[in-house]
Amino acid sequence: MQIEIIRAEKKHIRDVSILFDLYRQFYKYEEDIKNSEYYIRSRITNNESVIFIATNNAKIYGFVQLYENFDSLNLNKKLILYDLYILSKYRNLGIGRKLMNKSKDFAINNNFQRIELSTATDNSNAQKLYESLDYIRDKEYYNYDLEIKK
Repeated sequence: MQIEIIRAEKKHIRDVSILFDLYRQFYKYEEDIKNSEYYIRSRITNNESVIFIATNNAKIYGFVQLYENFDSLNLNKKLILYDLYILSKYRNLGIGRKLMNKSKDFAINNNFQRIELSTATDNSNAQKLYESLDYIRDKEYYNYDLEIKK
């Protein structure tokens, strides 16, 4: 199967939203296509993230979403690779690797100095992919979260 990696545009919002909702479900969130579509629409129309999609003949098989951020210790810009998802029956075909490589190319071409990502501790398939692409697991810092409830 010939896969092309392209940047998502407004015309892709609905299809990306479906995959984004499946991605959220993978991480044990309830199905919510309405808000998933609103979220993706906002990111694309407001140019608040970069989303690359893996496509073939207008069908989308996966996506990666990147957010621009800053690295104050290293005094430069970095990308946060927050979302990577491939439809389950198309995994292990190299699509994730292509999306990751497109993300790296984007970082290089736009003067980002690093890409950071996190994944679930039990997501061994993703960890193998990242490590095969020379991502290094952080052993120096712990990550903490504070959920702000309204």
